[in-house]
Amino acid sequence: MLGSDALYSRSIAMSLTVSELQRLNAQRQAEINELGRQVDELKLAVRSRDRQIAELLSQLDKYQSVFHSRHRQPGGAAFSGGGGSISGGGRKRRTRGMGISAEPQSEAALATMSSAVKSFSKTKGTRDIIRQAILDNAFMKNLDNGQISEIIDYMYPVSHKSGAIIIKLGEVGSLVYAIEDGSAEVTNTKGEKINEIGPCTVFGELAILYNCKRTATVRALSNCKLWAIDRQTFQSIMMKTGLMKQKEYTSFLRSVPAFKDLPVETLSKLADALEADHYPSGEYIIRQGAKGNTFYIIAKGAVEVTRRDSTAGEEVFIRNMNRGDWFGEKALKDEDVRTANIVVSDPSGVDCLVLSRESYKQLIGDLASFDRKYPDETAPKRAEEFRHLTLKDLYIVATLGVGGFGRVELVQINNDNQRSFALKQLKKQHIVETRQQEHVLNERNILAECNSDFVVKLYRTFKDRKYLYMLLECCLGGELWTVLRDKGHFDDSMTRFYMACVSEALSYLHRRGIVYRDLKPENLLLDSAGYCKLTDFGFAKRIGFGKKTWTFCGTPEYVPPEVILNKGHDLSADFWSLGILMFELLTGTPPFSASDPMKTYNIILKGIDAVEFPRRVSRNAQNLIKKLCRDNPTERIGVGRSGIVEVSKHLWFEGFNWGGVRSRSLKPPHLPQVASPKDASNFDDYRRTRSNHQMTSAAGTKTSESPKPQKQSVSLCSRKLIISLVNVWHKTCLKRFPLSV
Repeated sequence: MLGSDALYSRSIAMSLTVSELQRLNAQRQAEINELGRQVDELKLAVRSRDRQIAELLSQLDKYQSVFHSRHRQPGGAAFSGGGGSISGGGRKRRTRGMGISAEPQSEAALATMSSAVKSFSKTKGTRDIIRQAILDNAFMKNLDNGQISEIIDYMYPVSHKSGAIIIKLGEVGSLVYAIEDGSAEVTNTKGEKINEIGPCTVFGELAILYNCKRTATVRALSNCKLWAIDRQTFQSIMMKTGLMKQKEYTSFLRSVPAFKDLPVETLSKLADALEADHYPSGEYIIRQGAKGNTFYIIAKGAVEVTRRDSTAGEEVFIRNMNRGDWFGEKALKDEDVRTANIVVSDPSGVDCLVLSRESYKQLIGDLASFDRKYPDETAPKRAEEFRHLTLKDLYIVATLGVGGFGRVELVQINNDNQRSFALKQLKKQHIVETRQQEHVLNERNILAECNSDFVVKLYRTFKDRKYLYMLLECCLGGELWTVLRDKGHFDDSMTRFYMACVSEALSYLHRRGIVYRDLKPENLLLDSAGYCKLTDFGFAKRIGFGKKTWTFCGTPEYVPPEVILNKGHDLSADFWSLGILMFELLTGTPPFSASDPMKTYNIILKGIDAVEFPRRVSRNAQNLIKKLCRDNPTERIGVGRSGIVEVSKHLWFEGFNWGGVRSRSLKPPHLPQVASPKDASNFDDYRRTRSNHQMTSAAGTKTSESPKPQKQSVSLCSRKLIISLVNVWHKTCLKRFPLSV
């Protein structure tokens, strides 16, 4: 009995324990479910915070770009090496590219220089040291021998005692130096020594390209003997040698009967396409029976023409040929089997100008397309409507942009709430100090004549005691640069649309002989329909056809090699920039970039073939970029007789609706949100300061500040604090709940 009672009691206890356990298990499961629900809520909260962080970082980028654009000066180097790397679409560009320009060059200024500047005699040893210094410099080694010789001629002596400052950080420079004797140290902004330089060294070379501040200090460590040349003399030498070369080559071409009746612009392009080659004494330039595709003009020296006797097998002398003579002309039209030998007979060798059949076929043709009439070429009549408008009739709505030149304001006309305009304000003092008067006049005159859907329109100009004003068409969709910055990069379809808009703008300008020279995403504005328009014509110039211009200007990452080397440039410079733009739109960064402008220029001179393209850039896109960015301007696609039509026919554009772009019926890939003519939300947020000039408000009272922006923003410091707090909170959440979100 006792045993059965014990078993019964034990079974009851076990059943109670199981019930309790089941109850406890249900309770624990409910707690787990509640915790799961809380975790889900936290996941949602973390995702929401992530989105807020992304938005705050985007706003922070905008503020950083604003501060960069307001305070950054185009850099200069007291001593620049050839460093830097070719980006190939690596780190995204977060700040706006700054346009830079030297003083405008002209043939009149060249004549003045020739009479005012004198050369300085030097010993052979000194000339050899300076020449070696130039050849060892990453930038100056690219100059022609004739240019280097003239630079050496015009360099003048400078002496500095031990401890003296040769170049001072922050000062505006205009001289480049070569050390003949002595040594110097280079220090950075912190006063730290970064290099020591001695004889056979060139430094300060960025200053001979354009007006810029030195970015390092150079102090003499011992008594130094230097040779210097200023920017104006250097650029005049480059211009003079370039003009002489073009004149000589054109003269050679005119001596050839097949070329003598060609238009000036065609001869000029052919002259640019000529390559100079040297052949030593006794060398065969052409061999009988060989196939050829090149045409030659003798620039210096003499050659013999011989032919192999078919019976005796010996070479028979035919004639001598000297400077100005030419041979191989049949190869320009079809593949030519050479019928004679051309052998160098001059003991010093011979210099020949060589033209390939490919260049000939690309350049020779009917250029009547420049004379055709287009429907968009009617003279604009918009000035009539605004003839009696004054500054007092305008009031400021918001600030669209700021820069070293002044500001761009969003304005409206009193009693007209349906339209808005962009008012560009240029500081007279800044224009005079940087000697940019000619550029400003060019901008006004060119914009006043332009009437294209792909170029911003100029309605009226004003002036007062401190400022010049341009009343421009307002594109409230913002800058293409902002869209690119926020997206990171564009796909092929999106890039193709904006490339088409830019191509139409360049085609319009080039038909008028206008070179733009400052193409970049920052200068492309989106209208409310999503189409982009070219703006900021500060570097544009009407040069005509077959002529060159010599002023160094542009944005460092977009400057073509011929501008860097002061060889003179023409409309083909815009095709180079078009290729750089295409690369940046597809990758988010230009193909050439470095820590300072001089390094950027040096890697540009290495050429586009040295760039490693990201995998996402298609083969056809790479091909078009490389064709646009050929080192030789005459080899770039778009330079030939068909003009920019060559670009539109490239395989990358196959199937693209060009007619839809021209008629503005093609749906754009990005449609900006524009609520009203006063909506400036697609532009970065700027503040007006009391140092700015006054302008009449709508109420007729003077004000030194614009109305507050529609959207109030937290200060930059507050933004940083918010981001720091959010990041700390985010990390705490992840530590407490290490789940995949």
